[in-house]
Amino acid sequence: MRRVCIVSQHFPPEKSGNASRIYDTAVHLADLGLDVTVLAPHPTFPTGSFPRTWRRSSVQEVNGVHVVRLWTWQPASGDPGFPSRMAYYLLFPLHAALWLIFAQNRFDVIVTSAPPLFTGLPGYILRRTSAVKWILDIRDLWIDASIGLGFLKEGSISERLSRRFEQACLSRADFVGVTTEELGRRIASRYRVAAPMELMPNGVDTDLFHPTSGGKKRQIIYAGNVGHAQDLDKVALAIKSMNGTYDLKFLIVGDGDTKKHLEQLVKTENLADSIIFTGTLPREEIPRLLSESLVGMAPLKRLANLEYAAPTKAYEYMACGLPFVGCGDGEIAHLAHESGAGVIAGNTPEAIAATLATLLDDPGRMEEMGRRGREYVAEHYGRRAVALKLKQHIERMTWTSA
Repeated sequence: MRRVCIVSQHFPPEKSGNASRIYDTAVHLADLGLDVTVLAPHPTFPTGSFPRTWRRSSVQEVNGVHVVRLWTWQPASGDPGFPSRMAYYLLFPLHAALWLIFAQNRFDVIVTSAPPLFTGLPGYILRRTSAVKWILDIRDLWIDASIGLGFLKEGSISERLSRRFEQACLSRADFVGVTTEELGRRIASRYRVAAPMELMPNGVDTDLFHPTSGGKKRQIIYAGNVGHAQDLDKVALAIKSMNGTYDLKFLIVGDGDTKKHLEQLVKTENLADSIIFTGTLPREEIPRLLSESLVGMAPLKRLANLEYAAPTKAYEYMACGLPFVGCGDGEIAHLAHESGAGVIAGNTPEAIAATLATLLDDPGRMEEMGRRGREYVAEHYGRRAVALKLKQHIERMTWTSA
């Protein structure tokens, strides 16, 4: 039996898209016959929403997966400052690397999921000091996104050191998985990648996310991280301009760094009756809310450094038969066009309002988009199929090294 360790900064009960992705991947791999361990911090994200703990580690069994929780710094606020944020990002991979050095003989393969960038540290150390194979799972161009969003200065010493570390990881990994084709192209154009690199998309659990019975409500929905990369304030202002005609509610399901800013905007613009913050909800409740809604929103900011992103939420919308309106270029636009389940709006309240109005005025089109979206993700993006592909790569790597 192949023994696999997955290192991830996020894991349930956290509600982020990557937490659910890692959970589904781990459970499917275990169901497919692998011995799977997940290394993750004590629950922390969204920061400030979980009680702090000082326990060095804890162990539990979750649906056939061994889950080892390791201590890291847990920021106490929803939008922590730079030192607190970096302590959270850095201390966990250091702790994970130390843990793995003493447990390396227990595993044949280590999978590190980035971002954050530093999660690759345990894989890099073990690859240099042992025979363990390393799969580098890359979901995001974290450095590029940080520059685009203003968190990192281009040309700074921090950027240069981060790029050198990323290059070192890409030079040492035995296999590189990327979530979108555009992400893979960008990595290949900037770095020297010695290992095979293949598409391993975010995907969606199509057994959990599916259309549910019941009627539609006069609401649109956003379900995901309320963060800096999303143009949710533009959607809020679009709803304000539409509600003399359409009487819509806008559900924002989730939490994140910019939620307080968004709540203040809603208060300032007198939108409290139209925009509802549900906070973080159990994952099992999301399919019903999606199925009750008319349109799902995926409003990425229009930045060149975000063009590789295809948000997990878009796959979840489609799995529930929900058409989506996206913002941004690149992968999100490709997904909308390729699936036939989405349309892309400009990143202004006026453009978003106009695109939404066009959809809402054509119920037949929305129904057809929802049907096509469900068929598309069921065929191409089911998480069990993605996990099976990963299992096949693991077996090939370990047979070669045997």
